[in-house]
Amino acid sequence: MHELGIMSGVLDAVDKSAKQAQADKVLKISLSIGVMTEAIEDSLRFAFEALTEGTYMEGADLEINMVEPRSRCLECGKEFNHDRFHVLCPECGSFATELLQGREMQIDSIEVDIPDDVSNTSADSTPTGSTNGDSSASADVGSAVSLTD
Repeated sequence: MHELGIMSGVLDAVDKSAKQAQADKVLKISLSIGVMTEAIEDSLRFAFEALTEGTYMEGADLEINMVEPRSRCLECGKEFNHDRFHVLCPECGSFATELLQGREMQIDSIEVDIPDDVSNTSADSTPTGSTNGDSSASADVGSAVSLTD
């Protein structure tokens, strides 16, 4: 089950971002996973629940966007959607194709709770809302981790 390894890597990155933001709770994690990775959404959710149990990530919402495959024919240039097994160009019938999307594995965003005393003194964080006296912030976790509003 490679979903356990995938989710372990995701949670390591989320943990690093949350600690950088001095968060005390992770509220939501949004992922984009390509269908061509053969990762199974239910298995990812199971791994998430198992790995976050007893941590400050437990109970966080996990949003998974499964990205459907899209390819371009190298013979005629037509772009087309397809499933995992049928990659034949619908225009010219060629097998010569280039996968444009469907192998993604990325963290799109995380949402964390930041205590008021941290958010008021931290120049790197931008609170976006309030929950029970704590500030909430979203983190964009692209190549560099930064807090956004």
